[in-house]
Amino acid sequence: MLRNPAVLGQFYPDSPEKIRKIVQSFGLKKVTKKEKIFACLLPHAGYIYSGKVASSVLNASLIADTCIILGPNHTGYGVPQSIMCEGAWETPYGNVKINSELAQLILKNSKYLEDDARAHATEHSIEVQLPLIQEISKEDFTFVPIILASADDLVYKDIANAIYLSVRAFKKDVTIIASSDMTHYETQMSAAKKDKAAIEAILELNEKDLLEKIDKYSISMCGYMPAVVTIMASKLLGAKNAKLIAYETSGDVTKDYQAVVGYAGIVIQ
Repeated sequence: MLRNPAVLGQFYPDSPEKIRKIVQSFGLKKVTKKEKIFACLLPHAGYIYSGKVASSVLNASLIADTCIILGPNHTGYGVPQSIMCEGAWETPYGNVKINSELAQLILKNSKYLEDDARAHATEHSIEVQLPLIQEISKEDFTFVPIILASADDLVYKDIANAIYLSVRAFKKDVTIIASSDMTHYETQMSAAKKDKAAIEAILELNEKDLLEKIDKYSISMCGYMPAVVTIMASKLLGAKNAKLIAYETSGDVTKDYQAVVGYAGIVIQ
Protein backbone atom coordinates (compact mmCIF):
# COMPACT_ATOMS: atom_id res chain seq x y z
CA MET A 1 0.00 0.00 0.00
CA LEU A 2 1.31 3.41 -1.00
CA ARG A 3 0.11 6.28 1.17
CA ASN A 4 -0.19 9.42 -0.96
CA PRO A 5 0.71 12.85 0.50
CA ALA A 6 -2.20 14.72 2.06
CA VAL A 7 -0.64 18.16 2.57
CA LEU A 8 1.95 18.34 -0.23
CA GLY A 9 2.18 21.89 -1.53
CA GLN A 10 0.38 23.21 1.55
CA PHE A 11 2.50 22.49 4.62
CA TYR A 12 5.67 21.92 2.60
CA PRO A 13 6.84 22.39 -1.04
CA ASP A 14 6.40 19.82 -3.78
CA SER A 15 10.06 19.32 -4.72
CA PRO A 16 13.37 18.60 -2.95
CA GLU A 17 14.85 21.77 -4.43
CA LYS A 18 12.15 23.97 -2.91
CA ILE A 19 12.39 22.20 0.45
CA ARG A 20 16.18 22.60 0.42
CA LYS A 21 15.79 26.31 -0.28
CA ILE A 22 13.52 26.74 2.75
CA VAL A 23 15.90 24.78 5.00
CA GLN A 24 18.86 26.84 3.77
CA SER A 25 16.95 30.02 4.58
CA PHE A 26 17.00 29.03 8.27
CA GLY A 27 20.76 29.68 8.34
CA LEU A 28 21.62 26.64 10.46
CA LYS A 29 25.29 26.08 11.16
CA LYS A 30 26.78 22.82 9.94
CA VAL A 31 27.23 20.37 12.82
CA THR A 32 30.34 18.22 12.45
CA LYS A 33 29.43 15.75 15.20
CA LYS A 34 25.75 15.12 15.76
CA GLU A 35 24.58 13.91 19.17
CA LYS A 36 23.06 10.48 19.67
CA ILE A 37 19.55 10.64 21.08
CA PHE A 38 16.82 8.28 22.17
CA ALA A 39 14.04 10.55 21.01
CA CYS A 40 12.99 14.06 20.08
CA LEU A 41 9.94 16.33 19.97
CA LEU A 42 9.36 18.07 16.63
CA PRO A 43 6.61 20.55 15.64
CA HIS A 44 4.44 19.80 12.62
CA ALA A 45 3.12 23.08 11.21
CA GLY A 46 3.91 24.47 7.78
CA TYR A 47 7.66 24.67 7.19
CA ILE A 48 7.62 28.48 6.98
CA TYR A 49 6.29 28.56 10.56
CA SER A 50 7.83 25.61 12.43
CA GLY A 51 10.43 24.31 10.00
CA LYS A 52 13.32 26.17 11.62
CA VAL A 53 12.64 24.62 15.04
CA ALA A 54 12.27 21.11 13.63
CA SER A 55 15.32 21.53 11.40
CA SER A 56 17.41 22.74 14.34
CA VAL A 57 16.75 19.47 16.17
CA LEU A 58 17.42 17.29 13.14
CA ASN A 59 20.55 19.26 12.31
CA ALA A 60 22.00 18.60 15.76
CA SER A 61 20.89 14.99 16.21
CA LEU A 62 21.98 11.61 14.95
CA ILE A 63 18.81 10.07 13.57
CA ALA A 64 18.81 6.27 13.34
CA ASP A 65 18.09 4.29 10.19
CA THR A 66 14.73 3.36 11.70
CA CYS A 67 12.32 5.83 13.32
CA ILE A 68 9.10 5.47 15.24
CA ILE A 69 7.03 8.61 14.62
CA LEU A 70 4.07 9.28 16.87
CA GLY A 71 1.55 11.95 16.01
CA PRO A 72 -1.85 13.13 17.27
CA ASN A 73 -5.09 12.49 15.42
CA HIS A 74 -6.37 15.85 14.12
CA THR A 75 -8.92 14.35 11.74
CA GLY A 76 -10.89 11.96 13.95
CA TYR A 77 -10.67 9.22 11.33
CA GLY A 78 -9.72 5.64 12.12
CA VAL A 79 -9.33 3.82 15.40
CA PRO A 80 -8.11 5.82 18.44
CA GLN A 81 -4.68 4.19 18.66
CA SER A 82 -3.56 3.39 15.13
CA ILE A 83 -0.40 1.88 13.68
CA MET A 84 0.43 1.11 10.04
CA CYS A 85 2.38 -2.11 9.55
CA GLU A 86 2.76 -2.35 5.79
CA GLY A 87 3.48 -0.16 2.80
CA ALA A 88 5.28 3.10 2.08
CA TRP A 89 4.61 6.84 2.23
CA GLU A 90 5.25 9.00 -0.82
CA THR A 91 7.31 12.20 -0.44
CA PRO A 92 8.99 14.57 -2.92
CA TYR A 93 12.23 12.64 -2.31
CA GLY A 94 10.71 9.24 -3.03
CA ASN A 95 8.91 6.63 -0.98
CA VAL A 96 9.72 6.00 2.68
CA LYS A 97 9.05 2.39 3.59
CA ILE A 98 7.32 1.29 6.76
CA ASN A 99 9.52 -1.03 8.79
CA SER A 100 7.11 -3.95 8.94
CA GLU A 101 9.30 -6.02 11.25
CA LEU A 102 9.35 -3.38 13.98
CA ALA A 103 5.72 -2.37 13.40
CA GLN A 104 4.52 -5.94 13.81
CA LEU A 105 6.52 -6.30 17.02
CA ILE A 106 4.93 -3.15 18.47
CA LEU A 107 1.46 -4.26 17.40
CA LYS A 108 1.97 -7.68 18.98
CA ASN A 109 3.20 -6.17 22.26
CA SER A 110 0.31 -3.70 22.67
CA LYS A 111 -3.23 -4.36 23.83
CA TYR A 112 -4.54 -1.11 22.43
CA LEU A 113 -2.85 -0.42 19.09
CA GLU A 114 -4.68 -1.55 15.96
CA ASP A 115 -3.38 -1.82 12.40
CA ASP A 116 -5.54 0.76 10.63
CA ALA A 117 -4.54 3.01 7.75
CA ARG A 118 -7.61 5.27 7.97
CA ALA A 119 -6.22 7.43 10.78
CA HIS A 120 -3.10 8.07 8.69
CA ALA A 121 -4.70 8.77 5.31
CA THR A 122 -5.16 12.55 5.68
CA GLU A 123 -3.31 13.23 8.95
CA HIS A 124 -0.41 15.68 8.54
CA SER A 125 1.46 15.35 11.85
CA ILE A 126 3.65 12.45 10.72
CA GLU A 127 3.74 13.28 7.01
CA VAL A 128 5.45 16.65 7.43
CA GLN A 129 8.37 15.10 9.34
CA LEU A 130 9.43 12.76 6.56
CA PRO A 131 10.76 15.24 3.94
CA LEU A 132 12.68 17.17 6.63
CA ILE A 133 14.35 13.97 7.83
CA GLN A 134 15.17 13.09 4.22
CA GLU A 135 16.63 16.53 3.52
CA ILE A 136 18.58 17.07 6.75
CA SER A 137 19.37 13.62 8.12
CA LYS A 138 19.11 10.82 5.57
CA GLU A 139 17.08 10.00 2.50
CA ASP A 140 17.17 6.25 3.07
CA PHE A 141 15.43 5.28 6.30
CA THR A 142 12.43 3.26 7.39
CA PHE A 143 9.81 4.20 9.93
CA VAL A 144 6.78 3.10 11.93
CA PRO A 145 3.83 5.55 11.95
CA ILE A 146 1.61 5.63 15.05
CA ILE A 147 -1.36 7.98 15.50
CA LEU A 148 -2.66 8.48 19.04
CA ALA A 149 -5.91 9.91 20.35
CA SER A 150 -6.42 11.07 23.91
CA ALA A 151 -6.63 8.16 26.35
CA ASP A 152 -5.82 7.22 29.95
CA ASP A 153 -2.60 6.25 31.70
CA LEU A 154 -3.11 2.54 31.07
CA VAL A 155 -3.12 3.11 27.31
CA TYR A 156 -0.05 5.35 27.39
CA LYS A 157 1.85 2.87 29.57
CA ASP A 158 0.85 -0.04 27.33
CA ILE A 159 2.05 1.63 24.13
CA ALA A 160 5.27 2.93 25.73
CA ASN A 161 6.05 -0.54 27.04
CA ALA A 162 5.24 -2.07 23.64
CA ILE A 163 7.71 0.32 22.02
CA TYR A 164 10.36 -0.49 24.64
CA LEU A 165 9.97 -4.28 24.31
CA SER A 166 9.92 -4.07 20.51
CA VAL A 167 12.97 -1.83 20.18
CA ARG A 168 14.87 -4.13 22.52
CA ALA A 169 13.88 -7.19 20.46
CA PHE A 170 14.62 -5.34 17.20
CA LYS A 171 18.27 -5.04 18.27
CA LYS A 172 19.01 -2.06 16.02
CA ASP A 173 19.17 1.66 16.73
CA VAL A 174 15.79 3.37 16.66
CA THR A 175 14.90 7.05 17.07
CA ILE A 176 11.50 7.88 18.54
CA ILE A 177 9.94 11.11 17.30
CA ALA A 178 6.97 12.78 18.98
CA SER A 179 5.18 15.18 16.65
CA SER A 180 3.49 18.06 18.44
CA ASP A 181 2.84 21.77 18.32
CA MET A 182 2.49 23.64 21.60
CA THR A 183 -0.09 26.29 22.62
CA HIS A 184 -2.57 27.22 19.88
CA TYR A 185 -4.01 30.66 19.05
CA GLU A 186 -3.26 32.64 22.16
CA THR A 187 -1.22 35.81 22.61
CA GLN A 188 2.55 35.55 22.45
CA MET A 189 2.80 36.24 26.17
CA SER A 190 0.20 33.64 27.13
CA ALA A 191 1.63 30.98 24.82
CA ALA A 192 5.18 31.52 26.07
CA LYS A 193 4.06 31.22 29.69
CA LYS A 194 2.04 28.05 29.17
CA ASP A 195 4.62 26.45 26.91
CA LYS A 196 7.36 27.15 29.44
CA ALA A 197 5.43 25.08 31.99
CA ALA A 198 4.93 22.18 29.58
CA ILE A 199 8.54 22.29 28.36
CA GLU A 200 9.85 22.20 31.93
CA ALA A 201 7.90 18.97 32.55
CA ILE A 202 9.27 17.42 29.36
CA LEU A 203 12.83 18.43 30.21
CA GLU A 204 12.40 16.72 33.58
CA LEU A 205 11.11 13.62 31.75
CA ASN A 206 8.06 13.81 33.98
CA GLU A 207 5.04 12.70 31.97
CA LYS A 208 2.75 12.89 35.01
CA ASP A 209 3.69 16.53 35.60
CA LEU A 210 3.17 17.28 31.90
CA LEU A 211 -0.37 15.88 32.00
CA GLU A 212 -1.13 17.76 35.22
CA LYS A 213 0.13 21.06 33.80
CA ILE A 214 -1.80 20.60 30.57
CA ASP A 215 -4.95 20.15 32.61
CA LYS A 216 -4.18 22.86 35.19
CA TYR A 217 -3.25 25.58 32.70
CA SER A 218 -5.47 24.43 29.78
CA ILE A 219 -2.46 24.05 27.47
CA SER A 220 -3.61 23.31 23.92
CA MET A 221 -0.60 21.13 23.07
CA CYS A 222 -2.03 18.94 20.31
CA GLY A 223 0.53 16.13 20.56
CA TYR A 224 0.77 15.66 24.30
CA MET A 225 -0.17 11.98 23.88
CA PRO A 226 2.83 11.28 21.62
CA ALA A 227 5.02 13.31 24.00
CA VAL A 228 3.86 11.34 27.05
CA VAL A 229 4.41 7.98 25.36
CA THR A 230 7.79 9.10 24.05
CA ILE A 231 8.96 10.21 27.50
CA MET A 232 7.83 6.92 29.03
CA ALA A 233 9.39 4.74 26.32
CA SER A 234 12.64 6.72 26.35
CA LYS A 235 13.05 6.28 30.10
CA LEU A 236 12.47 2.54 29.77
CA LEU A 237 15.19 2.49 27.10
CA GLY A 238 17.63 4.29 29.41
CA ALA A 239 17.16 8.01 28.77
CA LYS A 240 18.30 10.23 31.64
CA ASN A 241 17.87 13.81 30.48
CA ALA A 242 16.36 16.12 27.89
CA LYS A 243 17.43 19.39 26.29
CA LEU A 244 15.55 22.25 24.63
CA ILE A 245 17.10 22.96 21.24
CA ALA A 246 14.75 25.70 20.04
CA TYR A 247 11.47 27.43 20.79
CA GLU A 248 9.59 29.87 18.58
CA THR A 249 6.04 30.87 17.76
CA SER A 250 4.25 31.62 14.52
CA GLY A 251 4.36 35.25 15.64
CA ASP A 252 8.13 35.24 15.19
CA VAL A 253 7.43 34.71 11.49
CA THR A 254 4.22 36.65 10.88
CA LYS A 255 4.83 39.38 13.49
CA ASP A 256 1.22 38.92 14.56
CA TYR A 257 1.46 38.23 18.28
CA GLN A 258 -2.26 38.18 19.09
CA ALA A 259 -3.00 34.56 18.09
CA VAL A 260 0.18 32.51 17.85
CA VAL A 261 1.06 28.81 17.82
CA GLY A 262 4.08 27.65 19.82
CA TYR A 263 6.77 25.29 18.53
CA ALA A 264 9.31 23.46 20.68
CA GLY A 265 12.23 21.33 19.57
CA ILE A 266 13.51 18.98 22.28
CA VAL A 267 15.91 16.03 22.37
CA ILE A 268 15.86 13.18 24.90
CA GLN A 269 19.19 11.50 25.65
